[in-house]
Amino acid sequence: MKSPISRLAEAVQESPTLALNEKAALLKERGEAVIHLGTGEPKSKTPIDAIIAAAGKLTSAEVKYTPTDGIPSLKKAIVRYTEENYHKRVGVENVMVSAGAKAALYSLLVSILDPQDEVVILAPYWVSYPEMVRLCYAKPVIVTPEDGRFEPSFKEIREVVGSATKAIIVNSPNNPSGAVYSADLIKALVEFCEKNNMYLIMDDIYHKLMFDGLKPVSCYKYARNFSDSSRLVVINGVSKLYAMTGFRIGWAVANKKLISIMTNIQAQTTSCPSSLLQAAAVGALNGIQSYVDSLTATLQNNRDVMIRELEAINGVKVIKPQGTFYCLPDFRAYSKDSVALSRKLLERAMVVTVPGKEFGMEGHLRLSYCGSMKDTLEGAARIRWALDPDSTKEIYIGDRKCVRDWK
Repeated sequence: MKSPISRLAEAVQESPTLALNEKAALLKERGEAVIHLGTGEPKSKTPIDAIIAAAGKLTSAEVKYTPTDGIPSLKKAIVRYTEENYHKRVGVENVMVSAGAKAALYSLLVSILDPQDEVVILAPYWVSYPEMVRLCYAKPVIVTPEDGRFEPSFKEIREVVGSATKAIIVNSPNNPSGAVYSADLIKALVEFCEKNNMYLIMDDIYHKLMFDGLKPVSCYKYARNFSDSSRLVVINGVSKLYAMTGFRIGWAVANKKLISIMTNIQAQTTSCPSSLLQAAAVGALNGIQSYVDSLTATLQNNRDVMIRELEAINGVKVIKPQGTFYCLPDFRAYSKDSVALSRKLLERAMVVTVPGKEFGMEGHLRLSYCGSMKDTLEGAARIRWALDPDSTKEIYIGDRKCVRDWK
């Protein structure tokens, strides 16, 4: 009997993280003091400029369809954002607004990939990259850097490129590691992709969330081809930088021919992003930008606390993140099975983490420090109690006193 579900859909990997989140939700419902260090959104409030803009649109009672590629005011705001932050002048015809950066990336992949094409993905990578590529009947090719590093060398990347390679995806600052790729690597990739007529996809959703005085590297600085044959694509959005994850507004900047094709794809799937939420994005991009500086300062302080606490755990190796709001410590001294380790920490310590397996880094856990300082401190303390035999044997989880009775 023929399956009612497509082979393609059945092949999409189910995320262990979803099961862990469901279990955490059930524990919370039972009154357990669960701490979520797996979250991917800042605790900060959405900027007031975005809220006012959305409220104004809503009270107008004119929440209608928009052009498929976005409202003119938002496209103009993105053009200005690109000029101010990338030092590159583009036109509105180079911009497509989407229902989140993820939707922009998927429209792009559908637009450029044929079956059996290959896309080079740099580990650690965002969990959806490989599955999105497979949904286009193409093949993800993973580049894993040598042990102990989160930035692959250009040599490691170049060695996996072949005649079937259509694109390379770069995410810097990187989710899940917080690594910021060097200017030398970005330069080498831009020049290599131009020379070999390959797409270079820059997923810049964490673009300005960088610490210790670091500044974003503009990929356009090294590009030479700005014609309609350019294969440089920048993906971005308001989700992370402005704590607007639920607004689902992203965009792509590319050559106008590709943008036209992507817009045609989007027209057949989502028609257009929400007019209400696009108005909010205009408010965020055109509003007071000191919000971003304040968020970055808060995250840097949280990062310093998280790293200090993790370094106190025997056997845990951690590389200090340079951006985002994640770190990816190495827990292989305790378990090489990150899914089992995440499950154990949830069951024993009531702490939610994300298995490194999800990101192509088995034996690691992704921990987020974008929540409250209290959660960061207590979550790290619980992890230490659950794993480190040299730590205190007793700890309070909520109002319940717990004693470690395992080795």
